[in-house]
Amino acid sequence: MISILRRGLLVLLAALPLVANAVAAPSAHDLVQDTTNRLLADLAANKEKYKKDPNDFYAALNTIVGPVVDAEGISKSIMTVKYSRKATPEQMKTFEENFKKGLFQFYGNALLEYNNQGIVVDPAKDESGDRTSVGMTVKGSNGAIYPVQYTLEKINGEWKLRNVIINGINIGKLFRDQFADAMSRNGNNLQATIDNWAGEVAKAKAATEKTDQKPAQ
Repeated sequence: MISILRRGLLVLLAALPLVANAVAAPSAHDLVQDTTNRLLADLAANKEKYKKDPNDFYAALNTIVGPVVDAEGISKSIMTVKYSRKATPEQMKTFEENFKKGLFQFYGNALLEYNNQGIVVDPAKDESGDRTSVGMTVKGSNGAIYPVQYTLEKINGEWKLRNVIINGINIGKLFRDQFADAMSRNGNNLQATIDNWAGEVAKAKAATEKTDQKPAQ
Protein backbone atom coordinates (compact mmCIF):
# COMPACT_ATOMS: atom_id res chain seq x y z
CA MET A 1 0.00 0.00 0.00
CA ILE A 2 2.82 2.42 0.87
CA SER A 3 4.57 1.73 -2.43
CA ILE A 4 1.32 2.39 -4.31
CA LEU A 5 0.85 5.67 -2.48
CA ARG A 6 4.46 6.61 -3.14
CA ARG A 7 4.06 5.93 -6.86
CA GLY A 8 0.81 7.90 -6.87
CA LEU A 9 2.51 10.84 -5.18
CA LEU A 10 5.36 10.78 -7.70
CA VAL A 11 2.90 10.81 -10.58
CA LEU A 12 1.05 13.74 -8.97
CA LEU A 13 4.26 15.70 -8.44
CA ALA A 14 5.33 15.03 -12.01
CA ALA A 15 1.99 16.27 -13.31
CA LEU A 16 1.86 19.47 -11.24
CA PRO A 17 4.13 21.50 -13.55
CA LEU A 18 1.90 20.58 -16.48
CA VAL A 19 -1.20 21.62 -14.58
CA ALA A 20 0.47 24.84 -13.46
CA ASN A 21 1.46 25.67 -17.02
CA ALA A 22 -2.06 25.00 -18.25
CA VAL A 23 -3.53 27.29 -15.60
CA ALA A 24 -0.87 29.97 -16.00
CA ALA A 25 -1.11 30.23 -19.80
CA PRO A 26 -2.79 33.61 -20.41
CA SER A 27 -5.57 34.24 -22.89
CA ALA A 28 -4.66 35.92 -26.17
CA HIS A 29 -6.30 39.13 -24.97
CA ASP A 30 -4.46 39.07 -21.64
CA LEU A 31 -1.18 38.28 -23.40
CA VAL A 32 -1.50 41.36 -25.61
CA GLN A 33 -2.63 43.52 -22.69
CA ASP A 34 0.17 42.37 -20.38
CA THR A 35 2.86 42.67 -23.05
CA THR A 36 1.64 46.17 -23.92
CA ASN A 37 1.65 47.23 -20.27
CA ARG A 38 5.16 45.88 -19.70
CA LEU A 39 6.46 47.52 -22.87
CA LEU A 40 4.99 50.94 -22.06
CA ALA A 41 6.22 50.78 -18.46
CA ASP A 42 9.75 49.95 -19.62
CA LEU A 43 9.61 52.67 -22.26
CA ALA A 44 8.45 55.28 -19.74
CA ALA A 45 11.29 54.40 -17.37
CA ASN A 46 14.04 54.26 -19.99
CA LYS A 47 13.02 56.43 -22.92
CA GLU A 48 15.86 58.94 -22.65
CA LYS A 49 18.43 56.15 -22.45
CA TYR A 50 16.85 54.38 -25.42
CA LYS A 51 16.89 57.58 -27.49
CA LYS A 52 20.64 57.82 -26.97
CA ASP A 53 21.17 54.15 -27.81
CA PRO A 54 18.30 52.59 -29.80
CA ASN A 55 20.09 49.23 -29.73
CA ASP A 56 19.30 49.04 -26.02
CA PHE A 57 15.65 49.53 -26.90
CA TYR A 58 15.74 46.80 -29.55
CA ALA A 59 17.24 44.48 -26.92
CA ALA A 60 14.44 45.38 -24.49
CA LEU A 61 11.85 44.71 -27.20
CA ASN A 62 13.41 41.32 -27.79
CA THR A 63 13.16 40.54 -24.07
CA ILE A 64 9.57 41.73 -23.66
CA VAL A 65 7.99 41.04 -27.05
CA GLY A 66 10.29 38.34 -28.43
CA PRO A 67 8.88 35.44 -26.37
CA VAL A 68 5.31 36.05 -27.59
CA VAL A 69 6.22 36.14 -31.29
CA ASP A 70 6.11 32.96 -33.38
CA ALA A 71 9.33 33.86 -35.14
CA GLU A 72 9.66 30.44 -36.76
CA GLY A 73 6.14 30.44 -38.17
CA ILE A 74 6.29 34.03 -39.38
CA SER A 75 9.71 33.50 -40.98
CA LYS A 76 8.42 30.55 -42.98
CA SER A 77 5.37 32.57 -43.97
CA ILE A 78 7.52 35.46 -45.18
CA MET A 79 9.76 33.14 -47.17
CA THR A 80 6.77 31.09 -48.39
CA VAL A 81 7.13 27.37 -49.06
CA LYS A 82 8.87 28.18 -52.33
CA TYR A 83 11.97 29.38 -50.50
CA SER A 84 11.70 28.01 -46.95
CA ARG A 85 11.84 24.39 -48.16
CA LYS A 86 15.18 25.16 -49.82
CA ALA A 87 16.66 26.83 -46.74
CA THR A 88 18.99 24.96 -44.39
CA PRO A 89 18.19 24.87 -40.66
CA GLU A 90 21.04 27.33 -40.13
CA GLN A 91 19.62 29.72 -42.73
CA MET A 92 16.16 29.53 -41.19
CA LYS A 93 17.58 30.26 -37.73
CA THR A 94 19.57 33.22 -39.04
CA PHE A 95 16.53 34.59 -40.82
CA GLU A 96 14.40 34.22 -37.68
CA GLU A 97 16.91 36.34 -35.77
CA ASN A 98 17.21 38.88 -38.59
CA PHE A 99 13.42 39.00 -38.86
CA LYS A 100 13.01 39.79 -35.16
CA LYS A 101 15.70 42.47 -35.30
CA GLY A 102 14.04 43.97 -38.35
CA LEU A 103 10.62 43.87 -36.75
CA PHE A 104 11.84 45.66 -33.63
CA GLN A 105 13.63 48.28 -35.71
CA PHE A 106 10.47 48.68 -37.79
CA TYR A 107 8.51 49.66 -34.68
CA GLY A 108 11.27 50.97 -32.44
CA ASN A 109 11.69 54.51 -33.69
CA ALA A 110 7.94 55.13 -33.75
CA LEU A 111 7.60 53.87 -30.19
CA LEU A 112 10.36 56.17 -29.03
CA GLU A 113 8.21 59.09 -30.20
CA TYR A 114 5.18 57.83 -28.28
CA ASN A 115 4.23 60.21 -25.46
CA ASN A 116 1.49 58.28 -23.69
CA GLN A 117 -1.26 59.71 -25.91
CA GLY A 118 -3.36 56.61 -25.37
CA ILE A 119 -3.38 52.89 -26.21
CA VAL A 120 -6.51 50.85 -25.58
CA VAL A 121 -6.81 47.09 -26.08
CA ASP A 122 -10.27 46.10 -27.35
CA PRO A 123 -12.52 43.71 -25.37
CA ALA A 124 -11.69 40.02 -25.67
CA LYS A 125 -13.13 37.99 -28.56
CA ASP A 126 -13.97 34.30 -28.83
CA GLU A 127 -10.79 32.27 -28.19
CA SER A 128 -12.27 28.79 -28.37
CA GLY A 129 -10.27 27.85 -31.48
CA ASP A 130 -6.55 27.82 -32.25
CA ARG A 131 -6.57 31.19 -34.00
CA THR A 132 -7.93 34.54 -32.87
CA SER A 133 -7.38 38.27 -33.15
CA VAL A 134 -6.95 41.04 -30.62
CA GLY A 135 -7.70 44.63 -31.56
CA MET A 136 -6.15 47.80 -30.26
CA THR A 137 -6.48 51.51 -30.91
CA VAL A 138 -3.55 53.91 -30.72
CA LYS A 139 -4.00 57.65 -30.41
CA GLY A 140 -1.44 59.65 -32.34
CA SER A 141 0.18 62.89 -31.23
CA ASN A 142 -2.19 64.75 -33.55
CA GLY A 143 -5.23 63.18 -31.87
CA ALA A 144 -5.94 60.78 -34.74
CA ILE A 145 -6.91 57.19 -33.92
CA TYR A 146 -5.05 54.31 -35.57
CA PRO A 147 -6.44 50.74 -35.45
CA VAL A 148 -4.13 47.79 -34.83
CA GLN A 149 -5.09 44.14 -35.10
CA TYR A 150 -2.94 41.26 -33.87
CA THR A 151 -3.45 37.75 -35.18
CA LEU A 152 -2.47 35.01 -32.73
CA GLU A 153 -2.29 31.23 -32.98
CA LYS A 154 -2.21 28.68 -30.20
CA ILE A 155 1.04 26.69 -30.32
CA ASN A 156 1.67 23.98 -27.76
CA GLY A 157 -1.07 25.43 -25.58
CA GLU A 158 0.24 29.02 -25.67
CA TRP A 159 -0.84 31.97 -27.77
CA LYS A 160 1.81 33.38 -30.11
CA LEU A 161 1.73 36.42 -32.37
CA ARG A 162 1.52 35.54 -36.09
CA ASN A 163 0.69 38.83 -37.80
CA VAL A 164 -0.07 42.50 -37.29
CA ILE A 165 -2.25 44.86 -39.32
CA ILE A 166 -1.59 48.52 -38.56
CA ASN A 167 -3.97 51.12 -39.94
CA GLY A 168 -4.83 48.78 -42.81
CA ILE A 169 -1.24 47.74 -43.54
CA ASN A 170 -0.79 43.97 -43.35
CA ILE A 171 2.78 43.68 -42.05
CA GLY A 172 3.04 39.96 -42.83
CA LYS A 173 2.05 40.51 -46.46
CA LEU A 174 4.29 43.56 -46.70
CA PHE A 175 7.32 41.57 -45.54
CA ARG A 176 6.36 38.60 -47.75
CA ASP A 177 6.19 40.81 -50.86
CA GLN A 178 9.45 42.47 -49.86
CA PHE A 179 11.17 39.09 -49.52
CA ALA A 180 9.99 37.90 -52.93
CA ASP A 181 11.14 41.17 -54.51
CA ALA A 182 14.54 40.90 -52.80
CA MET A 183 14.98 37.33 -54.04
CA SER A 184 14.28 38.52 -57.57
CA ARG A 185 16.78 41.38 -57.29
CA ASN A 186 19.38 39.05 -55.75
CA GLY A 187 19.10 36.48 -58.53
CA ASN A 188 17.34 34.02 -56.17
CA ASN A 189 20.34 34.06 -53.85
CA LEU A 190 18.72 33.03 -50.57
CA GLN A 191 21.75 33.71 -48.39
CA ALA A 192 22.20 37.23 -49.75
CA THR A 193 18.53 38.00 -49.12
CA ILE A 194 18.77 36.69 -45.55
CA ASP A 195 21.97 38.59 -44.83
CA ASN A 196 20.59 41.86 -46.20
CA TRP A 197 17.15 41.63 -44.61
CA ALA A 198 17.69 44.73 -42.46
CA GLY A 199 17.91 46.81 -45.63
CA GLU A 200 14.69 45.26 -46.92
CA VAL A 201 12.91 46.15 -43.70
CA ALA A 202 14.08 49.74 -44.08
CA LYS A 203 12.53 49.80 -47.55
CA ALA A 204 9.31 48.31 -46.23
CA LYS A 205 9.21 50.94 -43.49
CA ALA A 206 9.65 53.70 -46.04
CA ALA A 207 6.78 52.23 -48.07
CA THR A 208 4.42 52.63 -45.12
CA GLU A 209 5.23 56.24 -44.28
CA LYS A 210 2.56 57.78 -46.53
CA THR A 211 -0.10 55.40 -45.22
CA ASP A 212 0.93 56.13 -41.63
CA GLN A 213 -0.06 59.73 -42.19
CA LYS A 214 -3.66 58.71 -42.88
CA PRO A 215 -5.65 58.10 -39.69
CA ALA A 216 -8.64 55.81 -39.60
CA GLN A 217 -11.91 57.53 -40.42
